[in-house]
Amino acid sequence: MASADGKRTGALIAELLDEAARRLGDAGVDAPRLSAELLAGKAFGLSRLGLIMRAKDRPQGAQLDAFHALVSRRAAGEPVAYLLGEREFFSLRFRVTRDVLIPRPETECLIEQAQRLFAKDFPLRFADFGAGSGCLAVTLAHEFRQARGLAVDLSEPALEVARANARDHGVAERLEFMCADFTELAVAEGGLDLVVANPPYVTEAEYAELSQEVRGFEPREALVSPEEGLWHLRGLLPAAARALKPLGRLLCEIGSGQGEAALRLAGDPVLGFSGAAILKDYAGLDRVLFATKGA
Repeated sequence: MASADGKRTGALIAELLDEAARRLGDAGVDAPRLSAELLAGKAFGLSRLGLIMRAKDRPQGAQLDAFHALVSRRAAGEPVAYLLGEREFFSLRFRVTRDVLIPRPETECLIEQAQRLFAKDFPLRFADFGAGSGCLAVTLAHEFRQARGLAVDLSEPALEVARANARDHGVAERLEFMCADFTELAVAEGGLDLVVANPPYVTEAEYAELSQEVRGFEPREALVSPEEGLWHLRGLLPAAARALKPLGRLLCEIGSGQGEAALRLAGDPVLGFSGAAILKDYAGLDRVLFATKGA
């Protein structure tokens, strides 16, 4: 049965899911069935198992309207993470809004490398330059229970999201948040064991080729960097070098084609890094610049 505006009414959850999956598929959305299930779960307050168990329920009223609205937004390209208001990162749930980038699996490589470098009970002192949602800073504080860190971002709305995530995961008292440009940041010289960063590194040409889901919804200023995607890295390296203590480590996400350039920049003797390497992501692509401050 259809209403005057063409929306299906009185339909079973199973039928609504089928219709939504077809609509999203026609719109060219990735994984349309999964998207439909996730949006239904949010609108109807059910887990994916709950959707199966209650497949013959007939949602009505505000819940049904909410589902139709979410499907329409997804069909227009809005990412599921923004529609749900959250994304999983390193097995933790993070709030996300359009003020922050959506955390991505490849960024988890920085956390995994930090776990290789430091014992879980090490009293880690770190900074996260370009914190965004706080996924790196909050996860480090969660994984290293003696850690204390500084989360820096130029966007105050992004820091509000990061603060909320820190509270959600019980680490807010061990994190400090600073609204600042990390390329101009003056932190205590030589005080940190670790600097992590996921700075903007997308070139203008690469940005033009990104999907509408990214270009249309995620903050451009958190993605694009001038000078072939290297401007922010150039500014970050001296700031990190100043902040790190001898034998302190830098873990910085880079673009998959920037490994050689990143090594060249980190190798500037003025910075004082004793060694640098490029770490691969799960797809075997260059993803992380790893550098150690000289003794």
